[in-house]
Amino acid sequence: MTPDKTMTAAVYHRFGGPEEVHLEQRSIPSPKSGEVLVRVHASTVSIADHRSRARDVPPGLGLLAAAGIGVLRPKHPILGMDAAGVVEAVGPGVTAFTAGDRVIAAMGGAFGGHAEYVCMPAEGAITHAPASMTLEEAVTLVFGGITAQGFFRQVSIGPGTSVLVNGASGAVGTAAVQLAKQLGADVTAVTSGGNASLVLSLGADRIIDYTRQDFTAGDETYDVIVDGVGNAGFGRVERSIAPGGALLLVIADLWSMLRSRGQTRRSGKLVTWNVGKPGADELAHVVALADSGRYRPVIDRSFALADIVEAHRYVDTGRKRGNVVLRIADVDPLS
Repeated sequence: MTPDKTMTAAVYHRFGGPEEVHLEQRSIPSPKSGEVLVRVHASTVSIADHRSRARDVPPGLGLLAAAGIGVLRPKHPILGMDAAGVVEAVGPGVTAFTAGDRVIAAMGGAFGGHAEYVCMPAEGAITHAPASMTLEEAVTLVFGGITAQGFFRQVSIGPGTSVLVNGASGAVGTAAVQLAKQLGADVTAVTSGGNASLVLSLGADRIIDYTRQDFTAGDETYDVIVDGVGNAGFGRVERSIAPGGALLLVIADLWSMLRSRGQTRRSGKLVTWNVGKPGADELAHVVALADSGRYRPVIDRSFALADIVEAHRYVDTGRKRGNVVLRIADVDPLS
């Protein structure tokens, strides 16, 4: 265990703009039975951090979101849904990890990644980091990779499957393009023209520039549509889903969630917003792809922890490509 008793963390005590986030000294947590303590080297500032900090949730989800993020004040003052770092210590009963292991982890709704240390269950969404990547690169596998994997486990994707990814340049979108391509799918990416070269480099077979063309306007159909934007509800895209196909709603409002089961029964096309509970196995799969050169980290910008407000301001623009990385420590012990 480090001799220091406190750590630096990015904390917010009120909902609002980026300026609500500031650095504080906090006690370093101690791993309980079955937990690991990770010294964090990198995290990301994601759309989930934006939504939690600003209480900017899809229509109708205010009350449901309050249970997770708080009512009058934040439930989890330290944001950050992912982390890449080095195991500092393990609690009783932990055998899968030892001090010094390089790991990546998804804390999910528990947050905590925007700090120098975080504790999490050893049996949770944590796995060894890819040996081929720095920790700053490795953390980009987590948020998008585990989300896309969680949705893809619910459908059948293989050679000849046609997949459309709406919002292909975001954290989830860039992961979905790469993972679908690795499964043998024919991938159509919906993004702006300015992001076309990036998405094509990740394996997309074709691009639809949403500023010039509505992908639902033609007669083309797809076996799987991934909506990472929140503007491709079933009513809009039903004709674009092939018989027996699926609509995966990465972002959904309350109305879409309530109607999804009935739409599935009526149409014979799966409509789901539930990502399931992806964990260590999904992360390990993405790590294996990365180590074999079949999955690329996508970093838009990288900010030091001291610049956390600027990182939030950039994510708030809605223009990020892939991941915005937050550097917690500057030394990366590649091993």
